[in-house]
Amino acid sequence: MTLWHEAVVPKEGTKLQSRFRLHGWKGLHRELREAQMTFLALNGMKGEEHPRSVRRIPFMQVCIRQIAFGGVFGGTHVFMVELPVDCNNGDLSQWIALLYSFTDMSSPSDLLTRAVETVVPRDLAERKLKSGKPIRLYLGIDPTGAKLHIGHSVPLRKLKSFQEAGHEVIFLIGSFTATIGDPSGRDQLREPLTLAKVEENFQTYKNQAAKILDLSKVKIVYNHEWLGKLKFDEIVKLASNVTVQQMLDREMFQRRIAEGKPIGVHEFLYPLMQGYDSVMLDVDCELGGNDQLFNILCGRTLQAAYGKREKFALTTRLIEGTDGRKMSKTYNNCVYLEDEPADMFGKVMSVKDDLMETYFECCTDVPMEEAKKILGGKPRDAKARLAREIVTLYHGKEAAAKAEESFNRVFKDKGLPEDIPEVKVKKGTALIDVLVSSKLVSSKSEARRVIEQGGVKMNNKVVQSIEQGIEEGIVQVGKRKFLRIVV
Repeated sequence: MTLWHEAVVPKEGTKLQSRFRLHGWKGLHRELREAQMTFLALNGMKGEEHPRSVRRIPFMQVCIRQIAFGGVFGGTHVFMVELPVDCNNGDLSQWIALLYSFTDMSSPSDLLTRAVETVVPRDLAERKLKSGKPIRLYLGIDPTGAKLHIGHSVPLRKLKSFQEAGHEVIFLIGSFTATIGDPSGRDQLREPLTLAKVEENFQTYKNQAAKILDLSKVKIVYNHEWLGKLKFDEIVKLASNVTVQQMLDREMFQRRIAEGKPIGVHEFLYPLMQGYDSVMLDVDCELGGNDQLFNILCGRTLQAAYGKREKFALTTRLIEGTDGRKMSKTYNNCVYLEDEPADMFGKVMSVKDDLMETYFECCTDVPMEEAKKILGGKPRDAKARLAREIVTLYHGKEAAAKAEESFNRVFKDKGLPEDIPEVKVKKGTALIDVLVSSKLVSSKSEARRVIEQGGVKMNNKVVQSIEQGIEEGIVQVGKRKFLRIVV
């Protein structure tokens, strides 16, 4: 295998912008991890003799170590870099021992495996990715809520992986479908939203998604732009591609029938509308959570019916909440993307031990070989590493270190956090009102529930009554939330 370097030498300046093109990677269908490339340049080549020219220098040695990826165009692997070479004298002989990292785009690598539940059909996905050509794919979301948790981050992180691998990624906002309501995974009718509410939710959603995706490099589209224009005869044509038997075969519809709960006809139309998104975008792949497989495959059927590209479906794993149940606001087991660092760290530390490997795989960038070594050690240390990784992703390394320090102070040293928020209240104020106004709980009903379960302490004593008045001192809610009361 021969590697060539193409150097585009500028006329002046102290930086040399170069492209590294890798040829002869046919048959190499595995991910190169942690690779080091040592580049030995030919001596004697002078840049001033070849202004703005392209010169080729064979790479004499390649050894595996560490890697980053620039992009692929027409099957050629391209790495855009800047080298600290003095281009005024054009001495290229100093190009020695440059460290890079990359992912071979001809390999499906982690794209089809990490945090992935299903790929249908897999052979099509592998063929498209091994072609070396960028594929077009999209992730669609109905912004039905304002807060994102790390369960939502799994398909977003997968979209990011494709983005970083040089593929064309599209972020679709279900501005029309959200007004109907997706029945997937629902045991009852979903409450439809207004277009105004969808837009309001999306603005909050977008700010949170930007913690994961570089939205400046993502095409954002709204499906009301085409679904809202469909005529009735076009809807009938769409509906002719799917049978009632196929719809009724869905598990949640079977449950509703058995329980005597209603199924709206409009719910049969939802997968058709989502499928029509694929037709309009003409994609190679649609990704989503595992509960979206039926809808995604409906889009594959419609793309074929409308003479579009052959699409493969990729679904990501659905991760459980910290207590092992479905991640849900109802169960109070979510790790939210906008949680404060200390709260996020503490929540991850409460994750059940048997979920740690799934969280490492779906919610961090730690290579799985390394994760398995970490998990082979002490569970407490492994969980601390997991918490550090997740907090670092959303708040940075410094915030993660402070969060861990605060956690250790409270749980290992049995002390109090240093940065306890303080609030002044009037004498006689009800504790339950302070809990809500200080956002230690989301509502009075949650406050009542937590107090009844013995989850609130005032000055280290368990609060027994929801009628409890406030006292000066420290209020603790659960294991990680503290508030200093000044009367």
